[in-house]
Amino acid sequence: MNYAVFLSFDGTAYCGWQVQKNGISIQQTVQDAAEKVFGLRPDVTGCSRTDSGVHAREYLCVIKGVPEIPAEAIPLALGSVLPPDIAATSAAPVPDSFHPRYDCRAKEYEYVIWNSKIKNVFDSRAWHCPKPLDETKMASLARAFTGKHDFSSYMAAHGKIKDTVREIKYFNVTRRGEYVILNVAADGFLYNMVRIMVGTLVHAAYGRTGLSIERITEARDRSLAGPTAPAKGLFLNRLFYDEELK
Repeated sequence: MNYAVFLSFDGTAYCGWQVQKNGISIQQTVQDAAEKVFGLRPDVTGCSRTDSGVHAREYLCVIKGVPEIPAEAIPLALGSVLPPDIAATSAAPVPDSFHPRYDCRAKEYEYVIWNSKIKNVFDSRAWHCPKPLDETKMASLARAFTGKHDFSSYMAAHGKIKDTVREIKYFNVTRRGEYVILNVAADGFLYNMVRIMVGTLVHAAYGRTGLSIERITEARDRSLAGPTAPAKGLFLNRLFYDEELK
């Protein structure tokens, strides 16, 4: 049997989703837990490769080729052997043809900024920007990202993806007290794309760039965009599939 399993995780202690030689990954940790639950080491495929230190409120993986058990028992079974910073929240059987990445129509990421002169010692999962940010101005600037564009300017310089055209469905900026929250949804994202767009918006809001978002995008030049925002403020927030998997 193959099971689609929704996860949530705090990525602080991990080197991202993908199994790597330089540290412990979410994928490896989930695979270790699945081996204890099912009695064999299954393939585990994820919906996205998250960077080191990035979090997820909603992440989907598929555990493949395991013995059949009631799907509703899987979250509790995995939860009993997963570490405290990873949770399995729901599960459903899926056919061999289902792929968590290629069948995903869109993803929403959320980026969290703590915007206060005083640091917040109780929230390590936010980027601390002490200088005041105008969220209304940022929301206006962010609208230039929406639509279908070549986002080469917002891809890490060492990124190897050749097709750099993506369609952003929406890019919203709101304030909740001292938090500035950025939510962006697209049909796909380039390597570090959300973090670079956030860094560019903050850079522009502080008046540190002489170019408009439109000009930076049109230039297809990473050096013109802003800095890469820290990974710790980024959450994979929501996934969009045609089928009901919960």
